[in-house]
Amino acid sequence: MRAWVVDRPGPIEREPLRFVERPIPVPGSGELLVRVRACGVCRTDLHVAEGDLPVRRARVTPGHEVVGVVAGIGPGVSGWTVGDRVGVAWLRRTDGTCRYCLRGDENLCPGSEYTGWDSDGGYAEYTSVPSAFAYRLPKDMDDVALAPLLCAGIIGYRALLRTSLPPGGRLGLYGFGGSAHLCAQVALAQGATVHVLTRGKDSRRLALELGCASARGSYELPPEPLDGAILFAPAGDLVPVALRALDRGGVLAVAGIHLSDVPVLHYESELFHEKELRSVTSNTRENGREFLDLAARYGVRATTHPYSLSNAQQALGDLKAGRFDGAAVLVNDL
Repeated sequence: MRAWVVDRPGPIEREPLRFVERPIPVPGSGELLVRVRACGVCRTDLHVAEGDLPVRRARVTPGHEVVGVVAGIGPGVSGWTVGDRVGVAWLRRTDGTCRYCLRGDENLCPGSEYTGWDSDGGYAEYTSVPSAFAYRLPKDMDDVALAPLLCAGIIGYRALLRTSLPPGGRLGLYGFGGSAHLCAQVALAQGATVHVLTRGKDSRRLALELGCASARGSYELPPEPLDGAILFAPAGDLVPVALRALDRGGVLAVAGIHLSDVPVLHYESELFHEKELRSVTSNTRENGREFLDLAARYGVRATTHPYSLSNAQQALGDLKAGRFDGAAVLVNDL
């Protein structure tokens, strides 16, 4: 098969990925072999390619928003058959025995592993996934539309939960890329008022088209105090900006796996009155199943920009430069 690998992590402009030939994976015990049809392009893939997240496996294949079909079944798998449609997401495996897993917080498992970071992902013709961590997918959505839901959608939903937004609350979204524009649709469907703060004109336009109440620049104040906010942009200097925009008792959730350094916070204006700053770490499988159900119920749809698999490096470059709104998706054209 053909697959992209992170050859020499560094700026995407220096082309850190290489397109190579690799053996088709053999599914191990409890695993599915997946023929990749589409794979979303996530900012985490960019962080892995550029070395912000040091690779955990040499020459790893990125990609963790995979829509495909089961092409092979390893020993010990039940409930799946060859030809089934399947989704592969970021969380690949947990130990299932630690105190975090046992209390329902498997996203905090110290032994957790991740697709496209610890193991080869979906920037390839084939990948594999433990069957216990594979997702069954809605039947009425095409491959390209579904792919971003498998990370951007799921992590956006997890971040929304972390804000503890009250019913009918006022939500601010800082950055409006693949994850935020899906999160916004869920929040709007649940009755929230959504304000978007982002640098891109196309992204601000998309926010208003989706029904958000306002769309302004990243460092501007929203038109009203916020009950909750989510920081999707990997810019630590936006943390105090977002905290100042919160109303009393408001919560800011930081959704990214990587964030530049946060400036010194001013207690009185940015944290007093019981404002809270929370991080978001991956998601549980239950979060994923809940989000996919809500996406089908609310008609959540990704704004997508397809690229051929052979143009993965260009897609990451365009993501970094902010050349598109919504989400890029690699389509297997080989």
